[in-house]
Amino acid sequence: QVHLVESGGGLVQAGGSLTLSCAASGRLFGITDMGWYRQAPGKEREMVASISSTYTTTYAESVRGRFTISRNNAASTVSLQMSSLKPEDTAVYYCMVRQERGPVERVVAADYWGQGTLVTVSS
Repeated sequence: QVHLVESGGGLVQAGGSLTLSCAASGRLFGITDMGWYRQAPGKEREMVASISSTYTTTYAESVRGRFTISRNNAASTVSLQMSSLKPEDTAVYYCMVRQERGPVERVVAADYWGQGTLVTVSS
C-alpha cells in the first residue's frame, strides 16, 4: 500500500505562483510514473503533468511552459511548480503514483491517489 499526502495548495492571485508537494510513504517498491491531476467544479479529472521513472515529463497543453514537475526518488516526493497562474487553473489538485508489481511477463499496475489540495486563483 502507498500513502500520499499533498501540501502547498491555497489562494493566489492571477499571475502568481504556487508549489505543490506530494510525499509518498508505505511500500514504495516498483514506483514508476508520478503525476498531478486536477478536477475543477463540474468538470472531469484531467492530467496536468507526469514524470516517469526515467524523468521523462508530459504536460497538458494548457499548462505547458507555466508548470514544472519534478521528483526526488530518494525522498519519495513529487512536486509541481506552478507559475503565471490563471483563474482557469482553479481546481483540486491530486497527486498520483503508479506502482508496478510482479514478473515482467505479468506486471500488475496500481495507481494510488492523494486526498487532493485546493488551488484557487483569483482574477
